[in-house]
Amino acid sequence: MSTNDKIRNKAQELKGRAKENLGDATDDEELRAEGRADRSEGGLRQAGEKVKDAGKKVKDAFKK
Repeated sequence: MSTNDKIRNKAQELKGRAKENLGDATDDEELRAEGRADRSEGGLRQAGEKVKDAGKKVKDAFKK
């Protein structure tokens, strides 16, 4: 996973957490839902990148 992808995905998770907290503070269910969606999307992207990295490692192991 490239560093830029890690930063971008983590930023999306943090943005989602902030939206969710703001929604809690203002009792705005729509904002809470957006925050949960952003956090989930960032987490899923990180998981996808980790799978790609693992695939690369397996591929490299067979080259040796």
